[in-house]
Amino acid sequence: MRTTTIRTVLLTGTFILSALLGACDRSQAPLAPEATSDEASGGGRNASTAVLQITADLMRGYVRELSDDKYEGRGPGSRGDEAARRYLAEELGKLGLLPGAADGGWEQPFELIGVTADQPEEWSFRNDDGELILKQWDEFIVSSGVQAQRAELSDAEVVFVGYGIQAPEYDWNDYENHDVTGKVVLVMNNDPDWDENLFGGERRLWYGRWLYKYQTAAEQGAIGAIIIHTPPSAGYPFQVVQTSWTGEQFELPAGDEARLQAAAWVTEDSARALVEMAGLNLDQLREAADNRDFEPVPLGVTTSIGFDVSINTVKSANVLGLLPGSDRDLEDEVVIYTAHHDHLGIGTPDEDGDAIYNGAMDNASGVAQVMAIARALKALPEAPRRSVLFALVGAEEQGLLGSKFYAGNPTFAPGKIAANLNYDGGNIWGHTHDVTYIGLGKTTIDSIVTGIAAEQGRIVKPDQFADKGYFYRSDQFSFAQIGVPAMYLDTGTDFVDRPPGWGEEQLNHYTNVNYHQPSDEYDPGWNFEGMISDAQLGFWTGLAIANADDMPSWVEGDEFEAARLKALEDVGQ
Repeated sequence: MRTTTIRTVLLTGTFILSALLGACDRSQAPLAPEATSDEASGGGRNASTAVLQITADLMRGYVRELSDDKYEGRGPGSRGDEAARRYLAEELGKLGLLPGAADGGWEQPFELIGVTADQPEEWSFRNDDGELILKQWDEFIVSSGVQAQRAELSDAEVVFVGYGIQAPEYDWNDYENHDVTGKVVLVMNNDPDWDENLFGGERRLWYGRWLYKYQTAAEQGAIGAIIIHTPPSAGYPFQVVQTSWTGEQFELPAGDEARLQAAAWVTEDSARALVEMAGLNLDQLREAADNRDFEPVPLGVTTSIGFDVSINTVKSANVLGLLPGSDRDLEDEVVIYTAHHDHLGIGTPDEDGDAIYNGAMDNASGVAQVMAIARALKALPEAPRRSVLFALVGAEEQGLLGSKFYAGNPTFAPGKIAANLNYDGGNIWGHTHDVTYIGLGKTTIDSIVTGIAAEQGRIVKPDQFADKGYFYRSDQFSFAQIGVPAMYLDTGTDFVDRPPGWGEEQLNHYTNVNYHQPSDEYDPGWNFEGMISDAQLGFWTGLAIANADDMPSWVEGDEFEAARLKALEDVGQ
């Protein structure tokens, strides 16, 4: 695939403000948005006017509205979810966009199966020497792995399988020489991080995600899987497990895939006690699991647990707004902006009795940025050459289900989707000297983002919390899996007029205190200036891609390159 035209577009007078940037005082706030190069995006001088449509008041209004209690946390399939979708469709219509669904409507509906496990208060593990009883909530959380009215494990053997990874390209197989059919696997979170050339070092890959662990265990024949939670390996405290994996859990309707009976998490102390029953040491087992020659370790412990499951079928939808392209030869290609509109709904009350998980940061703020970008692009006198789709997807918190459904049922062929730009969360603390680009180093979009960010007076950094695996945790992953060059713009950490480390402290505080909690609420004191810069960066990046002669590509050898080549072949490119 050709990429030279994108580079040429970006290097046109690179950039108009290069002299200004060279003399810029980096202690000051980033450059004014109207300074960004119109030539770089191919948008003409009118683009600098259009980008001014991205304002703090506009985004504040969207965040405040979507996180209001009247939407009841926007849980998938709920009345709050339906009301939020209706509101967003109306707003897209007010912006002058066209309905983007295949049937000519605003919504791409999909069915969800709600699974509510009646979690038992205790979970027993036994061997010849005694019994270990774990307490629900404080020590374990368990979900049903089946869409049935009962999930059950009966005297199933427990086997420690290390990281639970099968990765032939790394010559790694944690299930080697052991049959776990009918057994329960005890598995570590994350992936090996001690070698930069092995699983990306500290950068978490798909192999380190909890969903991969469960899927792989099921494919190996296990009937249960227990992930050992630690805050470093999960990227969040156990309270996130407690609030995110209890109550109604949603899935797309089951197919013929292998499934567990029970999918669970336990605290590190509980796992340590379980391993000690077998006369073993958890730290020593984890150390052994850091080697290629590791083999599964039967613990000589059996476990039984059973619980009733309530099954409920509901419907949600992706809300799609379309800006048709202006170039007759390119209008069948598209740039897709995404942000998920859902959150957790009504759940376990906090200590103040608040049970509404409003999701103001996660992800009313992401929706607000995409809506602002839509307004700015629609304000151009002439639409970009390629079409632009604004996809506000559902059920992300349940495992990227809305974007996964879209990827399986796209309104544009995958080989015609030029790129996906995703927003999940927003900067509520002010201007930054940097911006986090999750996916940096994976696609030729890099040169676009870094060039435009430089004109803002900012530098682009890769995922600054690489051990948390954010590329595989939000909706851009669904698009990457079908080959679409995808990225996710996130908050920087180097804040203007703040001491070193201050930004990281704010982000960690959010994760430890507000993430997936009722306290994720709109605050009138939020500073939207940094969010403006991030949304404007997305505006200019998407506009450059939409106006370039050729589409971006994955870098040679990337894990998603093969899927892209297949997608292009399917559309004759």
